[in-house]
This record gives sequence, C-alpha cells and structure tokens, in this order.
Amino acid sequence: MTATPIARREAAPLPIFALLGAMVSIQIGATFAKGLFPVIGAQGTTTVRLVIGALMLIAVLRPWQALPSRTTWPWLIGYGMTLCVLNLLFYAALATIPLGVAVALEFSGPLLVATLSSRRATDFAWIVLALAGIVLLSPFIRSAVPLDPTGVMLALAAGACWALYIVLAPRAAAELGTRTTAYGMSIAALLVLPFGAAQAGAVLLTPTILVSALLVGLFSSALPFFLEMVALTRMPARIYGTLTCLEPALGALMGFLFLHENLSAPQLAGIGAVIVAAAGTALTSKPPVPSPE
Repeated sequence: MTATPIARREAAPLPIFALLGAMVSIQIGATFAKGLFPVIGAQGTTTVRLVIGALMLIAVLRPWQALPSRTTWPWLIGYGMTLCVLNLLFYAALATIPLGVAVALEFSGPLLVATLSSRRATDFAWIVLALAGIVLLSPFIRSAVPLDPTGVMLALAAGACWALYIVLAPRAAAELGTRTTAYGMSIAALLVLPFGAAQAGAVLLTPTILVSALLVGLFSSALPFFLEMVALTRMPARIYGTLTCLEPALGALMGFLFLHENLSAPQLAGIGAVIVAAAGTALTSKPPVPSPE
C-alpha cells in the first residue's frame, strides 16, 4: 500500500532537520547576544539584534512591494511594539539567569494561549504540569544554582508578551502575509533605538560590535526565518508545534556548551516539565502558533 501525502510529509527528513537547524540557530544567536552584554548591555544588544534583523528581513522580503492599508497599520504597530518589548524583556532576563531557564519561562506565554482556547481536562493537566515546571524554575526553590528573582519575573513578562504577539500576529498578517515580519521587526527596531543609544551610545557603531551584531542578526533572525519557512511548507503543523517544544532543552544545552551555565537537578526537572507540557499541548490542542524570533 502506498503512503499518503501526509505520511510522506511526516517522514521526510528535510523539514525536520530544517526546523531543528532553525531552533539551534536561534539559541546560538542568543549565546552570541549574551556575549555582548558586558560591552553594550542588554538594551544595546537588543538594539543591534533588532536593527540588523530588520535590515536582513527587509533585504529578503522586500516589504515595499506590499504596502499596508490604513486598517492594518494599528495591528502592525501593536505587533511591532510587542516585538520590541518582548526582546527587551527577554535579553534583560538573559543578563541574570541561564539561557535554558529563560527560554523555558518564556514558553509560559504560548502555553497559556494554547490551553485557554480549550476546556478539555487534558489541557488543564498540561497547565498544571507547566505551572509545576515554572515553580521548579522559581527563586523560591532552594538550589545549588540560585536564580535571580528579577530575571525570572522578566522572563515571565517576556512570555506574556509572546502571548500578546500570538494574538496580534494573525491580524497583522492577514493582509501582508510573511512580509508582516519585516514590517514588525522594522517598527521594533525604530522603537528600541532610544534604549540602545541611552545604554551604549556610539559604542554600538564600532566595527567589532557591528560584526558581532551581524552574527546575532544572522543566527537569531535571517537563518532561522529561512529554515522555518522550509519546515513550515513541508511539515504538518502538529509536528512543527511538537518539535519546537525542544527549544528550552536546546537553550540549556547551548548555555552549557558555550556559556558554561550549569543547572541544578530541580531546574532541569522544571525545564523538562515545561517541555512535556508544551509537547502535550501541541499534540492535543489546536495547531501551533508562530515563534516571535
């Protein structure tokens, strides 16, 4: 018996490797970004990441070929503002807590949106598991690797922004499709400029910083965007949503390999609980929502 088209798509290795490559690229970009913190701070790093990312997306997507209507602009502005605040909060959290922990806590946003759209008992079970994971990642749990309370709260706030992003993105993209990303990133880049200038000033324009910024923009925006497009056009949405749940684990691995961040057993268990809850939600609820990266 021949395989169905869906079965062939599920078994195809190309989209799976493309999506895994995108997730690894995003976490590598975060490690490069964290390396810039001692020089230009979290706000300066957010600025160069968004500006370089916007320029790369503009070059690839050519947003001027599809101009937004007057009714779309409010959604685009809200989308861009959310993207700006999300990145500022996430990098501020990353300055004080490990990468894997920050990514896991940020996942609270899409988990909340996905589970609140259903009333089934299994969905509430995933909420409970996710909350258990967040508790294990809180500073109130005694651990050999204590977590900064402010960093934890900032990562959870970034998760709330991700939830808002999920609500705004479909409305902003209804008219412009994938070009919405270029518009949103450009708006976010313009909004973040005063923060970066206030913290780092002219240091942002030094050659070494610009080279590092290009690497951050490449690994955090351009490369994962391309790879995700390859995956999304060849992979069922449910498999896409399930695989993206590996991001906290990849963040912890990259943090360990490149940033020498060690996590305690409760923290690893907390990340594991968030991953299982996210995977369970992806398998049992509506199709997944896009990542803001």
